[in-house]
Amino acid sequence: MTDGMKHILLFANGAATNSSASGDNATTAEQVNLFEMEWSEIAQVLGLSVLTFIGFYIVAKILQKLAERIGRTQHIDDDLALFLGRVVKVSVIILGLVTSLSALGIDVSALVAGLGLTGFALGFALKDVISNVLAGVLILIYKPFEKSNFIKIKGYEGVVISTDLRYTVLKSDDDTKLFVPNSLLFVDAISVSKDATANDASEESA
Repeated sequence: MTDGMKHILLFANGAATNSSASGDNATTAEQVNLFEMEWSEIAQVLGLSVLTFIGFYIVAKILQKLAERIGRTQHIDDDLALFLGRVVKVSVIILGLVTSLSALGIDVSALVAGLGLTGFALGFALKDVISNVLAGVLILIYKPFEKSNFIKIKGYEGVVISTDLRYTVLKSDDDTKLFVPNSLLFVDAISVSKDATANDASEESA
């Protein structure tokens, strides 16, 4: 290796070391400035963070109402429209919370990672509930049966009273209410009659 090449390499290494040191010093200075802010600056930062969160909250409420209105105009079930509106609202509020914390100078990367791990753990623990909710959403969208229909599934039978995001409520012949999980209705085969009287007439003729 020539002497000129050695000088070039030494100069590059020195520049990289100086750049790294200056970056560390800038980060340290920034952290020190955050802790040494005046009360007026602290109030300004807090006000900006609060205003940011309030702005996101207002947008979340508007988007919730908009999603519910669009769902009703598209003839989507009322329960499903309300659910979609709540999902939009919660998503925007979480985004606003993360943004407002970032405005305070808080490192939100660790918070986001922690929320991801917490969400994974909760999802695994509540997988049955989540499967029922997703099945309820799909049932409300595709509507394989409606209210007053007579259905049979896995030993359960009765007239459909209502369907929400977790259960489908049936009314049996002895006026007993049966709460059937939506995941069961979505996975297994269902026998559907238009109403209970038609089903009774078919059984009598048989």
